[in-house]
Amino acid sequence: MPTYANELVSIITPVYNKERYIAQTIDSIRAQTVGDWELLLIDDCSTDRSAAIIEQYRKQDVRIRYHKLAQNGGAAVARNEALTRAKGRYVAFLDADDLWKPEKLEKQLAFMRDKGVGFTYTAIEMIDENGAPRRGKRPVREKVDYHYLLSNTIIACSSVLMDREIVGDFRMPLVRKGQDFATWLSILRKGHMAYGLDEALVLYRVAPGSISSNKWAALARTWHIYRKQEQLPLVSSLWHFGLYTFHAIKKYWM
Repeated sequence: MPTYANELVSIITPVYNKERYIAQTIDSIRAQTVGDWELLLIDDCSTDRSAAIIEQYRKQDVRIRYHKLAQNGGAAVARNEALTRAKGRYVAFLDADDLWKPEKLEKQLAFMRDKGVGFTYTAIEMIDENGAPRRGKRPVREKVDYHYLLSNTIIACSSVLMDREIVGDFRMPLVRKGQDFATWLSILRKGHMAYGLDEALVLYRVAPGSISSNKWAALARTWHIYRKQEQLPLVSSLWHFGLYTFHAIKKYWM
């Protein structure tokens, strides 16, 4: 097993044309009540001012690390690059347009150390493109196993914190969309459980039109994960797909 910096949290953030939000995202990390972290910003060949904004922060804070990919590869490639470079025992994910509340890491680290578990996530609140509340707290389940997750994508990527000494080293499947869901499934399939901290410590940004424009693509990639990655039988795939669709509708509209 690789040797990690024992108390360090490696925060992984892929960046692609996020000049509008990246400063707010970095500020939310620097405001954390826990200071033992490194931020790995992996630039997936942005064409806007993201790199220039990040450079200003990097000059101010040695905990911020920046790497630009040689070619655009998608979020999975960027996150895997960060996972290879990460020094911390703990790994957290934060998308470049989402935000953390200041006590996020402190509370989640205490939660997972108290329970002695390696895979945790938290509740979230949804905000719009301007940061205004869009929907209140989405409650989370105390424990999520492999079979439950197949039917309900309850784990928000920006809320996840893992202990690599417990779950082991891992990488994300090289797919353009849905790689986080596929990753959680691959970890839980090995017998691990995901433990939910039912407190909204993440502000999840929903861009206008993103739900309606991407809903069919989301359904298609979920079906692909069932059949190709997880190799579920047809009947089982149909059963979980029906439940997944219901929970997706409930998450955004009910």
